Amino acid sequence: MEAGTAPRSRCLLDENTFTENFKNQINTRKTYLCYEVEIVDGDARVPLDEIKGFVHNKGANQPGEPCHAELYFLDRIHSWTLDRRLHYRLTCFISWTPCHTCAQELATFLGENSHVSLHIFASRMYRRFDYEAGLRRLQAAGAQIAIMTSKEFEHCWETFVDHQGRPFQPWDGLEVESQHLCKKLQEILQTDTAKLKDGRQPL
Repeated sequence: MEAGTAPRSRCLLDENTFTENFKNQINTRKTYLCYEVEIVDGDARVPLDEIKGFVHNKGANQPGEPCHAELYFLDRIHSWTLDRRLHYRLTCFISWTPCHTCAQELATFLGENSHVSLHIFASRMYRRFDYEAGLRRLQAAGAQIAIMTSKEFEHCWETFVDHQGRPFQPWDGLEVESQHLCKKLQEILQTDTAKLKDGRQPL
C-alpha cells in the first residue's frame, strides 16, 4: 500500500502508472484509489493536505492476503480518527467502480459515520458479480457516484502525479468513453428512483 502523510513528502504516482491504470479505454488488473479530505463548514470546504494520497489493491500474485483498494482506504480512514463533531467530505478518484462487496462495506461505513460524506469518481465500470446492486446500495447510503471526465483526470494529474510540470494531455476518445460510461452508470443508479416511484423498495 502506498500513500503519504505530509504534503511535501507524500508519494506521488509516476506518469505511466497513472495513465496505465486510469486510462478509461483499457482494462487493467489493478485498482488505484486516490483520495483527498476536506472539512465542510457551511458553504466552505477546508482541504486537509496532510491526509491526501493514494492506495492500490494487493493482488493474488503478491505476498499476503489479496485485498481491494477500497478496504485499504477504509483502514486508512479509521486510522485518522476523524472528529465526530466536524463534517468531512471524502473524495475518491478510483480506476474501477467498487465491486459488490466493497460497495457494501463503504455503505456500512457511511451508515455508521453520519459526519462523513463520500464522493466517488470512477474511470471505468467494474461489471461482475451483481455490481449494479452494490452501486445502488452505495448511492442509497448517501454516496455520490460519478464517472471521471477530463476535468477529474486533470485534477488527479495535478494533485496525485509526479508530472514534473508537464500539463495533462487527454488521450483520444477520453470524453466519448466517459460519456458512454456515464450513461451506463445513470441507468443503473436511476433504477432505484423508478422503483420508489412505483412504490417498490430499492435493493
